[in-house]
Amino acid sequence: MKFYGLKTCDTCRKAQKELRTANVEFEVIDVRADGVSTEKLAAWTKQVDWKKLLNTRSTTWRNLDAKGKEDIDTAKAISLMATHPTLIKRPVIENGDTVIVGWSKDVQAQYL
Repeated sequence: MKFYGLKTCDTCRKAQKELRTANVEFEVIDVRADGVSTEKLAAWTKQVDWKKLLNTRSTTWRNLDAKGKEDIDTAKAISLMATHPTLIKRPVIENGDTVIVGWSKDVQAQYL
């Protein structure tokens, strides 16, 4: 299992702690430090709608100019997330061919 997140993200730290407590093995990829390729983002958007993957509540999103926020489609969302990895909603969990975004009660029930 691969866990994509930020080491400074409270939700990511909480999720990692809970996963470790449940003895779930996973590899951590820091999206800011390691980045995420456009190919990986494109693969994710085939399983998860880009609207769920793009974090429009982040500081990075608020700091984008108005033109950068206009006419968003899958290709533009992928480009924005590749350029600004903090725009990726976190965590993203890859487990085999499955991609899960966020740390909701449903996700927690699945892994804990």
